[in-house]
Amino acid sequence: MASRAADGRSATTVRAARRPELRLPPLTPFGRGALEPDGDYDALEFAGTDLTGGDGAGARFMDCALTECALDEASLPRARLLDTVLTGVRGVGTDLSEATLRDVELRDARLGGTQLHGAVLERVLIRGGKIDYLNLRRSRLKDVVFEGCVLVEPDFGGARLERVAFVDCALKEADLSAATLVDVDLRGAAPLELARGVDRLSGAVISPAQLLDLAPVLAAELGVRVLADG
Repeated sequence: MASRAADGRSATTVRAARRPELRLPPLTPFGRGALEPDGDYDALEFAGTDLTGGDGAGARFMDCALTECALDEASLPRARLLDTVLTGVRGVGTDLSEATLRDVELRDARLGGTQLHGAVLERVLIRGGKIDYLNLRRSRLKDVVFEGCVLVEPDFGGARLERVAFVDCALKEADLSAATLVDVDLRGAAPLELARGVDRLSGAVISPAQLLDLAPVLAAELGVRVLADG
């Protein structure tokens, strides 16, 4: 008989993340304007738009599509992205700190140093592409799927991850320090590399092969010395 977790669920199961279901309405081209702080952007298409250095602090994007846009140093703290698709966006130093992303798809992005600390992500799919140095410290992720993407040194320090899945995803030198994991499925992460926070894996599911790969890190965390027979 399968053992039971504290909440009564089988310890052999993990609750699957719910993915966003997006159906965008007919969109209107954004044009050549600049972002505005606290701006409202509804049912707009940003196609190849250069948003480098733009200031959209507190802006709301609803039913929008951003395709092949440049986001270098774009300032979007506390922005709200709702029912929105971002495809092929690129940029370094994009600031989305304390932003809200709900029912969002991020496809084939090329991003570096993106700031999402203190953000809330719910029903978000990040598919394809590569994101370097993603800062998700003290953020809250619920129903988030990373699929077919490469994450280099992502920082989940102090974050809460609930129903988060990594599917055919490379997770390199991730920081889980002080993070809380609930129903986090890491079995599709290859490689699965943890720089810090291996002690926070309670609440995650890994494969037997991953357990063997993590054995040196786990031994170091427990202070176990592994020596060959003398």
